[in-house]
Amino acid sequence: MNGLRRVIPYPLLFLALLVMWLLMTQSLSLGQLLLGAVVALGGCWAMTALDPPPARLRRPAAAARLAGRVFVDVFRSNLAVGSIILGNEDRRTHAGFMRLKLDLKSPYGLAILAIVLTCTPGTQWVRYDPATGLLLLHVLDLVDDKEWVRTIKGRYEGLLMEIFE
Repeated sequence: MNGLRRVIPYPLLFLALLVMWLLMTQSLSLGQLLLGAVVALGGCWAMTALDPPPARLRRPAAAARLAGRVFVDVFRSNLAVGSIILGNEDRRTHAGFMRLKLDLKSPYGLAILAIVLTCTPGTQWVRYDPATGLLLLHVLDLVDDKEWVRTIKGRYEGLLMEIFE
């Protein structure tokens, strides 16, 4: 087992990257399997060079709740952004930047929040200052920044703190 860990230092990451590769290529051919394995192996070795501290999930049930919320929010956001882009909205959009003070300090929690906000259509994580905890966020339809603060802190940050801190 120790020899396998030397070759594949992060087996779950290897599996996740391989599955992601196969999903993106939409092929289970031997060539894609081998190429995906090489890419996944490279990703694992790159992680070894970064030497991240181990992540500890304090509340796995909260992680499942977060995944459900993200799924629903991404679906809703797709509908809203599609409506804006296709011109079904009578009102004008007000794209803009907003600042948000985060209490979340865990690097894993911040990384997941960045992924969630960037993957949600209509929002883009722009910059985070770890010294001040300020996040700069771009929002496609920024009507009320206080509502965005309540949404991010209430729906995501609290759960991420529960999971990682």
